[in-house]
Amino acid sequence: MQQKIHKGKATDWPKEVLIYTDGASRGNPGAASAGLVVYDKTGICLYEEAFQLGTKTNNFAEYSAVLRALILSAENKIETLILKSDSEFLVKQLSGFYKVKSANIKPLFEECKKYENEVSNVKFQHVRREQNKRADELANLILDGLDSFD
Repeated sequence: MQQKIHKGKATDWPKEVLIYTDGASRGNPGAASAGLVVYDKTGICLYEEAFQLGTKTNNFAEYSAVLRALILSAENKIETLILKSDSEFLVKQLSGFYKVKSANIKPLFEECKKYENEVSNVKFQHVRREQNKRADELANLILDGLDSFD
C-alpha cells in the first residue's frame, strides 16, 4: 500500500499558486517517493504532500511529483501555476525543448500534459537544489518511514 502524508488544505486554493516538486529514489531504481509544496503568490504555504511510489527510478519519481501537482491544480481550478523543480531535464521535457524517449516516462509525461491543459497558464521553471529544499525534504522524510511531518 502506498503511504501518503500531507499537511494543510488540498482544496480552496487561490487562482494563482507556486508549487515546488521533487522526487527521490534510493538506488535508481530503488525505493522512491515524491514531495510537493504549494504556496500562494505572497509566499504563504498552503499545502505539503509526500508519498511513496515503490521501486522506481528518480525520473519516475520526479514526474510523479509534477503529475500530482498538476492534478491538484486542475482540481482547484488554478488559473496560473508556476511549477518549480530541480530537475532541469524534466523541466526541459515538459517545456518542449527535449523529447521524451523513455517508455516508462512517456505515460507520465502524457498524463502531465493532459492535466496541464486544464490549467490556463502553466510555467515550468528549473531551480537549484538549494531553492527546492522543502520538497526534497518531504520526499526523503517519507522514505525514512515517517508518518507525519512538521
